[in-house]
Amino acid sequence: MELISTYDIETQSELARRLAAMGIRTTQATLSRDIRALGLSKEPSASGRQRYVAAKNRAVDTKERLRSIFRECVVSVTRAQNLVVIKTLPGLAPAACAAIDRMDIPGLAGTIAGDDTAFLALSDDDAAEALCRNMRRGL
Repeated sequence: MELISTYDIETQSELARRLAAMGIRTTQATLSRDIRALGLSKEPSASGRQRYVAAKNRAVDTKERLRSIFRECVVSVTRAQNLVVIKTLPGLAPAACAAIDRMDIPGLAGTIAGDDTAFLALSDDDAAEALCRNMRRGL
């Protein structure tokens, strides 16, 4: 997102070159999927050529997409005072935490992800209980 907001990137190969210059190697297939997942589209630049831009309604789509990812990967939610322990499918705790970190949850101090377990620290017991209730309802 930083690259497309900084440069007029016209093609996937140009984006791949800029990512490689930053030390991020990718394949065309992965890049194509990522462009779709990020909701990028093309619009005319100042020079009249087409360039990648973030979709206007991207924030709404991203938030719902994160909620969907969260709902699909969480197995259980347990509260221990002001901590919430989330069990996920194997390898998906980091994805669950990434989704949670972007949800603007009241009282959330931070998240820590392992492979299939995530720990959430909340400001107090009430905030943890409210979060568990919401998570059990599917956020």
